[in-house]
Amino acid sequence: MSTIKNRYSDEDLEDFKNLINEKLKVAHVDYSLLVGSLSHNDDHGTDDTGRSFNMMEDGSETLSREEVAQLAARQEKFIQSLNAALVRIENKTYGVCRVTGLLIPKERLRLVPHATMSIDAKNAQKN
Repeated sequence: MSTIKNRYSDEDLEDFKNLINEKLKVAHVDYSLLVGSLSHNDDHGTDDTGRSFNMMEDGSETLSREEVAQLAARQEKFIQSLNAALVRIENKTYGVCRVTGLLIPKERLRLVPHATMSIDAKNAQKN
């Protein structure tokens, strides 16, 4: 008889679901702020009041907008990963390493709730 668990209990899954839902709330707020700054919804129409136009400022603003766009894209991917984790919870496959088939430690899942691989599998992938 094997003593290795092949999935987390329903109670554990419910705890992870609550954790992920909390992270999703924060992630959606952050994403909205990033998208708002890209679309200038938060500048109150004063974007060129008293502004002197020169090439350095324009280049700096373009670079800053590119960085914000990258952050928004990363945040969107994070939200998608969290949503995928919720699907795995519903399927009762959450927390199972997709490489080894063993349970990912709870400590890792609390820190990275959208993880699909154990640390060992992740490190082996890098090599």
